[in-house]
Amino acid sequence: MRLGIDLGGTKIEIVALDEDGSECLRRRIATPQGDYTATVKAITELVQAAEAALAQTATVGVGMPGAVSARDGRVKNANSVCLNGQPLKQDLEAALQRKVRLANDANCFALSEAIDGAAAGAGSVFGVILGTGTGGGVVINGQILEGANAIAGEWGHNPLPWPTSAEWPGPECYCGRQGCIETYLSGPGWLARHSQHTGQTLGSVEKLLRRAGEGDADCQASLLTYKQRLARALAHVINLLDPEVIVLGGGLSNIESLYTDVPALWPAWVFSDQVLTALRPPQHGDSSGVRGAAWLWP
Repeated sequence: MRLGIDLGGTKIEIVALDEDGSECLRRRIATPQGDYTATVKAITELVQAAEAALAQTATVGVGMPGAVSARDGRVKNANSVCLNGQPLKQDLEAALQRKVRLANDANCFALSEAIDGAAAGAGSVFGVILGTGTGGGVVINGQILEGANAIAGEWGHNPLPWPTSAEWPGPECYCGRQGCIETYLSGPGWLARHSQHTGQTLGSVEKLLRRAGEGDADCQASLLTYKQRLARALAHVINLLDPEVIVLGGGLSNIESLYTDVPALWPAWVFSDQVLTALRPPQHGDSSGVRGAAWLWP
């Protein structure tokens, strides 16, 4: 039995998978806001309660924002800032009295879709998160590629490639740089760029898409610009990694037209006479991250 935990900013979810990946249990609680000690306690209690319900001990994998530093084993780059600088792996292992595996939540998403999801059977997979932020994960032959610095796949904090004059040098990002992909392709980034260009303050991507469908010219243009930017950003990934499959996740992955329009656009920037990379929606949807955490144990 494998237990997977998705440690998010607002909720902590646990799932139990049996040997063939069938789901045996799922529970969700609110994340203790800004409280590291309470977060460790909440995860520990979720595991203990799940194992009591299943009447067996299981492996534990945790997907989290950020990464574990190779330098000191502490969390870095987490947007849930109470985790940064904390020995989360060590504290969970002490509390649960066993080894625990941790991975970035985007890596867990990519692993889930590569193991038994939209990219099952593919040798190379790039998993993309398009939501309140932008993240990415790389899976090669069923294994997460973490990289020497534990940042493989962090495409959101590279600059938007092939920027136009209007896009250069780009908006400021929370990471301290300008023009990051996240400032254009995350949900908040898209809305901010739309407002900057049109003066419209819409409040949600859903409203922007609804207005585009109703014929609002500004919203239609904004949607096309988003697709072009996404095509450029993914073309950059294809030129570097050349994955067999790219799977989109996060709230914006529900925009159905991305899967036809973006592949039609990206050949203009891919250094090849043809582009065989497939762009697919997630098979497991919002469940991919927590399932991928369970699959951290082979």
